[in-house]
Amino acid sequence: MGWLQRLSEGLTKTRDKVLQSVDRLIGRGPDPEVMEDLETSLISADLGIRTVNRVMDRLRGSRGNGTADGALTILKTTILDTLQSCEAESLSQIIERGPRPFVMLAVGVNGVGKTTTLAKLAQRLAQQGRRPLLVAGDTFRAAAIEQLETWGSRIGVDVIRHRHGADPAAVVFDGLAAAKARGVDVVLIDTAGRLHTKSNLMDELKKVARVLAREVPGAPHEVLLTLDATVGQNALSQAKQFHEAVGVTGIALTKLDGTARGGIVVAIAEELNIPVRLIGVGEGVEDLQDFHAKEFVEALFKRV
Repeated sequence: MGWLQRLSEGLTKTRDKVLQSVDRLIGRGPDPEVMEDLETSLISADLGIRTVNRVMDRLRGSRGNGTADGALTILKTTILDTLQSCEAESLSQIIERGPRPFVMLAVGVNGVGKTTTLAKLAQRLAQQGRRPLLVAGDTFRAAAIEQLETWGSRIGVDVIRHRHGADPAAVVFDGLAAAKARGVDVVLIDTAGRLHTKSNLMDELKKVARVLAREVPGAPHEVLLTLDATVGQNALSQAKQFHEAVGVTGIALTKLDGTARGGIVVAIAEELNIPVRLIGVGEGVEDLQDFHAKEFVEALFKRV
């Protein structure tokens, strides 16, 4: 199965919710009840209030809103306009023109798939002929260190680790030293999942960022925030808090295949304008891919 088909299937829950409401427009024009139903569906898909308001304004002002195809065209065009504002270079392109070693810091709350996303990215880089190094900066959970080591062994990528409970900043320091000594291209640093509302944990993350900046000019060169699409608007709150703390430069959105809230990527683009780098629709390595706005919109509204 190709990537676009997997993406389309992953977005089934979100698509079905929206298209059912769009189809109710057939022959009824701007019927208030139908328009309200559509607006509710768009909001519940977490497309974001600003985008939903633009869609509804355009529908009410369009002569084509009496047909499902006309409404769908307006919907797709409006969402594409929003998403293209946060479409940027791929991580591969950024790393290609970046310094050596290129340092990436992975952040996020517990349970979003951060460690797995980082490992999949390391595998992709290795397959592209680069020399990645994984750093187990999540010393809070012993299982996180073991998980990263298991991934490293599986994909043939070295892992720098300390004991459970060690200072994450010390692990990062050693990771950078190893990267310089070994001529590594990309350093991928895992960090402990932390609630964005816990100031002490966010301060710890800032400390890690300071160590990186001191040891490698300009580091971290990418701060990748992993978000779980299933939590909807809460993902937007997480993004805001992490961005304020460490300056998020890119987002990896996971678990799009298990939610009817796939529109959250639109809300993130609308509210924060932080580039969405990666999207995931499954457990396999091939299920994590670069984000492309046009592909996403086509998959989101493709009738099957």
